[in-house]
Amino acid sequence: MQHSEVPREPTSENATMFQAFEWYVPADRKHWDRLREAVASLKATGIDNLWIPPGCKGSSQHGNGYDIYDLYDLGEFDQKGGLSTKWGTKEDLIRLVQRATDVGIGIYWDAVLNQKAGADRTEQCQVIEVDPHDRTKAITDPYSIDGWLGFDFPGRRGRYSTLTYHWYHFSGTDYNNANGKTAIYRILGDGKDWSKFVDKEKGNYDYLMYVHLSSNSSWLLKVIVARFADLDYTHPEVEADVKAWSEWLYSQVPIKGIRFDAIKHYSGEFLQSLLAHLDAKVGPGWFVVGEFWKDSLDAMTTYIRNMQHKFSLFDVPLVYNFSSISNTENADLTKVFEGTLTAAEPLNAGGLGQNLEENNTEHGIVTLVMNHDTQPYQALAADIQPFFKPLAYCLILLRAEGYPCVFYGDVYGIKGDHPLPPSCGGKVPDLCLARKLYAYGEQLSYFDNPHCIGWSRLGTWDRPSGLACIMSNTGPGEKWMYVGQAHEGEVWTDILGWEDGQVTINHDGWGRFTCAAVSVAVWVNRSAEGRDQLGKL
Repeated sequence: MQHSEVPREPTSENATMFQAFEWYVPADRKHWDRLREAVASLKATGIDNLWIPPGCKGSSQHGNGYDIYDLYDLGEFDQKGGLSTKWGTKEDLIRLVQRATDVGIGIYWDAVLNQKAGADRTEQCQVIEVDPHDRTKAITDPYSIDGWLGFDFPGRRGRYSTLTYHWYHFSGTDYNNANGKTAIYRILGDGKDWSKFVDKEKGNYDYLMYVHLSSNSSWLLKVIVARFADLDYTHPEVEADVKAWSEWLYSQVPIKGIRFDAIKHYSGEFLQSLLAHLDAKVGPGWFVVGEFWKDSLDAMTTYIRNMQHKFSLFDVPLVYNFSSISNTENADLTKVFEGTLTAAEPLNAGGLGQNLEENNTEHGIVTLVMNHDTQPYQALAADIQPFFKPLAYCLILLRAEGYPCVFYGDVYGIKGDHPLPPSCGGKVPDLCLARKLYAYGEQLSYFDNPHCIGWSRLGTWDRPSGLACIMSNTGPGEKWMYVGQAHEGEVWTDILGWEDGQVTINHDGWGRFTCAAVSVAVWVNRSAEGRDQLGKL
C-alpha cells in the first residue's frame, strides 16, 4: 500500500517596511511623485510596505504634517498656503498609492491624532498654568486667555465633515495671544482634565507640543513652535469625528496599516476604541504600530500588555543600544539586544516580519536603526557612527526577530543644511534583498566574543540557501559557524564584497567565516538564487 506524502507548508516570505521620508525632504510638493517613481525599484530590493509621511494638511506647506491642521484635507483644498501639502496634492497621493498597489507594496498611513496646529482664529477660555516638569501641579489660579483654538477649515467648507473645532474640544494649549506668553495651559470646563491613560513622565504627558520661549525668541520661532492645541478625546464630538475620519480615509486611500504618532501623549482607551471601530467598520487585519518614544523597557512592555499584545511598538531601546555601542570604544557587541523590546517581548518580537498577509493581526516589535526623529540635528538625535550602520542593519534585517523598518535617509541620503550621502556605502538595498532571499530557517547565534559576534540561518526546504553573518567592532573577525550539512561542499562568498576569499562548507556543515576589522560580512553560497541581482540595486 502506498502512502501519499504529506504536503509541506511553504515558508512565509520575510517582509520589510520602508520609512519613505526623512525630516529634510525638500518642500517642493513633489515627494509623492518621487515615491511613485521609486516603488518598483523598492519592491525589487525586497520592500513590502511603505510608511509614508503624514498626508493631512499641516499648518503650512513647509510642515512635515506633524503640525496637523485638517485631517480631512489630503492636499485637496486651498488652505494654509495652497492646495498641496509639503508632499504634493491628493491626486499625486492617489497615483502613488495606485502605483504601489500595482507593484505589490502596501501603504502605512502616519496618523497624527494627538494635536492640531495653525488655528484660524483665537477663542477665549478659562485655564490654569501647570508646571512644565509636573503637569499635574497648577502654578496659577484660573484665569482667561486668548488661545489659538478656533478651527473653521474655510477652504473645505464642510465637505467630508461639518465639525469645526472650538476651545472645548481641547484639553490644553501653549500660547496666550493676549500677552504673547508661552506656557502649558490646561483648559478648564465641566469634567475636563488631562487624559489618565497616558505616559506618567512629567507627571502626566498628555500635553506634548511645548517649547519654552524666552522674551528674546524671534517672532518667527514663536509662530513656528507655538499655537498647538491638545485634543480632548473625552469630548464625544472629537471621538466621533476622528472615528469617522478613519473610515473616510480608507475610502479615499486603500491603506494596509497605520503608524500612530505620539501614542504616549493621548488616551490609550480611545486608541483601543478606534482600533475596534476600524475592525468593525472596515474589517480586521490592520497592521498598527505606535510611536511610544521612551528609553524605558518597563513603560513600553506595560503599554503592550495594556493593548493586549494587539499593537506593535518601535524598539526604541535597540536604537539607543546601537548609538551607545557605536560611540563606545571596545563596546560589548554581545549585549546589543540587552534591555530591548526584541529580547523582552518574544511573543511580539518573533516572526512579525514573516507572513504579514496571512497573519497581520498579530503585532510585534518593529526594529529600526534610524528615523526622522533620531536622524542628525533632530531633537531626539541618536548618533550612530557610520562604521556601525552596516552592522546595525544586518542585526535587524538578517536575524529572525522583529519586523525591520529601513530609513529613507539611509538609502537616498539626507538633505537640508547638513546633507549626508546614503549610509553603509550604498549597501542597504543589498541587505534588504538578502533578507528577502536568504534569511530563513533555524537561527544559530554565536555571541561568544564581546568584539566579534555572528549567526547563521540554515535555510528551509523551499528557501534553502541560508546565510552566515559575522561582524567585529575591533580587529579582523573569525568564527566557525554551522550552516547545515545540506550545504556540504558549497562555496560561499561575501555578498557585500568587503571580505575577499571564499569559504567551502565542510562535510559536517561548518565553515570558517571572517570579516575585516570594524566591519561586517554576509556569506552566502556563490551559486544561490538571486546572487546576480545583488550589487545592481
